[in-house]
Amino acid sequence: MNKIDESKPTEEQEVVKESNPKDSIGVRKVGYSCLPTPVLAECGVAMLEGAHKYGRHNYRVVGVKASVYYDAVTCRHLGAWWEGEDIDKDSGMSHVTKAITSLMVLRDAMIRGKMVDDRPPSTYGYIAALNEKASEIIDKYPEPQDAYTIDHQTGDDYQI
Repeated sequence: MNKIDESKPTEEQEVVKESNPKDSIGVRKVGYSCLPTPVLAECGVAMLEGAHKYGRHNYRVVGVKASVYYDAVTCRHLGAWWEGEDIDKDSGMSHVTKAITSLMVLRDAMIRGKMVDDRPPSTYGYIAALNEKASEIIDKYPEPQDAYTIDHQTGDDYQI
């Protein structure tokens, strides 16, 4: 095992700059180091699944429908996760990872002009009005009852 030399630096070592000149340029570029590596790795596996099922980068050529990805992200993956199903049964991966990956595909298609925009006609301003109503409810009931969470669940209570 090599022992670390903790002695005083030599004169030659003292002239070394405290910072690499490239640092001042590099810090102004895309901060990939800000991205969480485990999540990126999970997305890589999810994208690999898609590549094997549909063809790698197929969405860049054939395009995607906005509604299909909205349904996948909001209704299927995040909805299932919100309802307590952490893992997608088809892939064995986290529903959150599948939602993130779907958003990556959708955004890539948007950037490349390959998204078929089949969203409904826009409804502007309704969120602001609903936020005002929510605020009124909070003011009316300033001490809400505790929420019942997944910790309160006694069994599988959904039946078809």
